[in-house]
Amino acid sequence: MFRFRLLAACGLLLAGVVLAAPEEGKPAPAFDVPATSISTVLPDKKEAKTLSLADLKGKNVVLFFYPKALTKGCTLESCGFRDLAKEFADANTVIVGASHDSLELQQKFTDTHKLPFPLLADTQMKVSKAYGTSTGKGNPARHTFVIDKQGVLRKIYTKVNPTKHPQEVLDFVKTLK
Repeated sequence: MFRFRLLAACGLLLAGVVLAAPEEGKPAPAFDVPATSISTVLPDKKEAKTLSLADLKGKNVVLFFYPKALTKGCTLESCGFRDLAKEFADANTVIVGASHDSLELQQKFTDTHKLPFPLLADTQMKVSKAYGTSTGKGNPARHTFVIDKQGVLRKIYTKVNPTKHPQEVLDFVKTLK
């Protein structure tokens, strides 16, 4: 019995280290992965193939994870951010979407719905794991992270209504200095 408890405790400790989600008020995990439409947020980098959090320093960042490109809920949420993109830009905020989909599927999603922001192709699941959104089922959970101009996580949303969420995030972003 003691051996079982010890093994269980070690497993929980390891799980806490490996699966620990980032926290509000702490630095946001760095990322550097292939993305669509990088020039929409970095006009000087028309040929860039990857997008990193460091590239976006000096701007607020809304990083939203969605399970699968071109599906109903993900399209509703992404188009909601699209429809508010100018208001986010006016608040010095960049929108970035992320899923485990390939760059080709992300580009199709971008083109089909005229999304004016980058979509990360997190095919190796490094970003979703770093942000604690990996579900272990192949798709990331629908979570959103608001990162301030200094790279600090200011708000984490884990309960997301795809229809109402973009406005909810915009309202929060407007409170940032």
